Amino acid sequence: MASVTSAGVPQASSEVQGSPTFLGTAEEGHTRTRDIRSLPKAHLHLHFTGSMTVGLLRRMSEEHGIVLNKELIDASPLRVPANRRGWFRFQRLYDMARRCVQTEQDMRTIVDEAARIDAAEGSRILEIQVTPDSYAKIMGGLTPALEVILDEAKRASERYDIAVGVIVAAARTHHPLEAKTLARLAAQYVGDEPGSVVGFGLSNDERSGRTSDFFPAFKIAEKAGLPLMPHAGELLGPEHIDEVLKNVHPVRIGHGVRAAENMQVVRRIVEAKVTLEVCPASNVGLGVYADKSQVPLQLLYSAGVHIALGADDPLLFGERLEKQYEDARAVYGFDDEAIAQLARYSLEGSVMAKKYCDAALTEVDEWIKSR
Repeated sequence: MASVTSAGVPQASSEVQGSPTFLGTAEEGHTRTRDIRSLPKAHLHLHFTGSMTVGLLRRMSEEHGIVLNKELIDASPLRVPANRRGWFRFQRLYDMARRCVQTEQDMRTIVDEAARIDAAEGSRILEIQVTPDSYAKIMGGLTPALEVILDEAKRASERYDIAVGVIVAAARTHHPLEAKTLARLAAQYVGDEPGSVVGFGLSNDERSGRTSDFFPAFKIAEKAGLPLMPHAGELLGPEHIDEVLKNVHPVRIGHGVRAAENMQVVRRIVEAKVTLEVCPASNVGLGVYADKSQVPLQLLYSAGVHIALGADDPLLFGERLEKQYEDARAVYGFDDEAIAQLARYSLEGSVMAKKYCDAALTEVDEWIKSR
């Protein structure tokens, strides 16, 4: 029977709680550590508002005369005991931050900052996720809200030498008809070059609404040629991942860590060649796991799952992509060969044009050969 964390989330069952062979552990005396920042990688799980730095949020709040809760600008607002974490706390702070986005320039600055920071951390590709209806009011409609983000994504790509694509995501907390509207909107800008809509997702609290109600929106997006990448398997268990795999045909799944509670689901993920966007800081920040050591990164990797590390919402979780790779080494025991493989998985999991992936993969090979 599965044990339960202090956050009330079942841990992996005894079927998967053994000691699987961990491919990434270096033999004693043979460990070489290279600079994580110089490792070429792709960032595939980063939300628009949540990508902000605390400094940018503070500046926008001051410009617009918005008083923020002190815990939001404390740089680590979700670092509280596991039994005090959870979605409600996260969403309350996220909505507070979103209120500070008041102008087109604010939106452009968010994209610019995200691209600049990711490029500095070694990302060659960034696929940033946004729900355009959150900003339709300030831009005068869904279309201009999306277009300004796409335009700045293209500009930032050129500015920082990083390929930035945009994932349009529907929110589970909104009506499924709104998801269909967003899917039709996204379909008008589909592409695989910087400044294009490169995918369609479904985010927000997994426990809100029925995923099946959003299947029609996914069909619209899929018919338009958009890769699908819904969130699943963080706040709900492996049965939700299974539902998504059987009905949505995703190329990636946001989070998916709780697949580790059922090895049959893990095998289905591997067989379907679906990449999991694993965000350990998010899992801990939301109280899914009490601490990082409990996130089943080793288990999933050893089972052959393609994993793309992500920062999710660094504004709230306090860590960016580079830290997730550093933790792969320090917390999960990955050696440089395994860390390089994580980077390859992230690049191969990207849906941007193949040329961006291929060039970066060559750089990964050079990174692992370096001394």
